[in-house]
Amino acid sequence: MKIAPEGNLFILPFSVITILTVLYAWIASTTMVPSYILLLFLVFLLVFFRDPNRKCPSDENIIIAPADGKIIKIEDVDDPNIGSAVLVSIFLSVFNVHINRMPINGQFSNVKHHHGKFLAAFNHKASDENERTEILITSKIGDIKLKQVAGLVARRILCYAKPRETMELGDRLGFIRFGSRTDLIIPKHVTLKVELGQNVTGNRTIIGIYS
Repeated sequence: MKIAPEGNLFILPFSVITILTVLYAWIASTTMVPSYILLLFLVFLLVFFRDPNRKCPSDENIIIAPADGKIIKIEDVDDPNIGSAVLVSIFLSVFNVHINRMPINGQFSNVKHHHGKFLAAFNHKASDENERTEILITSKIGDIKLKQVAGLVARRILCYAKPRETMELGDRLGFIRFGSRTDLIIPKHVTLKVELGQNVTGNRTIIGIYS
């Protein structure tokens, strides 16, 4: 299983602590309970930071899911950058892959980090009130916006987008540690291919198509 490099900060030191705890318990003939607890948490970290190899669909004129998770909101919005648009919100539980991917080919016209609260990511207020990074992408269908939103536990948003740089469909855009939300705001002329409550897979599920 491939592990995302974003997890090394946690996995490497925790692995050392776990190994030392197991060795101490074995040498000193003491209880192994702390070792078992540490091993379970290490397994959780390995699962959380997994980095599956996924290829994008070969279809043309598509927008793909930028993250794994469950669609918890689809709503018409009036976005200050895009105008009349559709918001698609994806909630990522701690059991989802937390890598963010490019939903479309495009150039970053603006990347802005907002300090804020740490409400539970499934709370719809989180989109506008939580710690977040807003990424404006210029594409062949016009501007679209992607929000990386921190959650109740997630306190670290990693964003690899830089103004005036470009990325292609499926490229690694960022990572949010330990539970989060990813919002995608797209023009209304895009035909949605997902529905509320649907589970989506980053880099595989087609969010919408355009002509």
